[in-house]
Amino acid sequence: MSTERLRRIVEATRDAGEMSVAGLAALTGASEMTIRRDLEVLAAQGVLERYRGGARSLLLRGEEPPYALRATEGVAAKRRIAEAVAALLADGESVVLDSGTTCVAVARAVRHRRLTVVPLSLHAANVLVGAPALTLLFPGGAPRLGELALTGPLTEASLASLRFDTAVLGCCGLTAAHGVTGHDLADAAVKRAAMRSASRVIAVADSPKFTRTALAVVTPVSDLDVVVTDTDAPAAEVAALEAAGVVVRQV
Repeated sequence: MSTERLRRIVEATRDAGEMSVAGLAALTGASEMTIRRDLEVLAAQGVLERYRGGARSLLLRGEEPPYALRATEGVAAKRRIAEAVAALLADGESVVLDSGTTCVAVARAVRHRRLTVVPLSLHAANVLVGAPALTLLFPGGAPRLGELALTGPLTEASLASLRFDTAVLGCCGLTAAHGVTGHDLADAAVKRAAMRSASRVIAVADSPKFTRTALAVVTPVSDLDVVVTDTDAPAAEVAALEAAGVVVRQV
């Protein structure tokens, strides 16, 4: 199953509101039988609703694709980014680890390290539970459906009561002009709380994030210390980040 084809189906149905099987087959170059199977997968993830001969989107314009779909995208790049982040952390550090698929990759990369980690999603927490050398602390809060990111006043209060060496920050969009942005307002507030409690902020973003700006502003790029991305990140954006004083590591 092609992740890129699924993404095109999600985007086309979201932009148009609904699409026919024949229209999606023409758009993607896949057979109608393949499109029907793809639609069943996406319907099971709550992305769209099937009807005879087509499907209608359940996503609003500007919403991010579901976690289950994003978790299959750019896996190799996210793994390299995660390993580079792990190399920037010293044993004994305290780290607040944001939500999102790239931050879950970071959780896998640091699982065997001697660190104190506060994960801001249950996906990352599940990776870190039982790690032998790692000290795991849980904040309070309510998990968002699907994303399982912890949000709300309990999460923000927990972060305000702690101080971290490093915050590893995920994002939905990252540009020099608009800074770090997110789709969810409550999640953006938690990201800002994590940054306020950290001495250093490392943002992780695979290259597609540099082409997107989401609704909620998290922070301008001048508040970031390091951005870790892949080698496909746009050169102009990388140069603009560096001009703003951000260290950019491409892996």
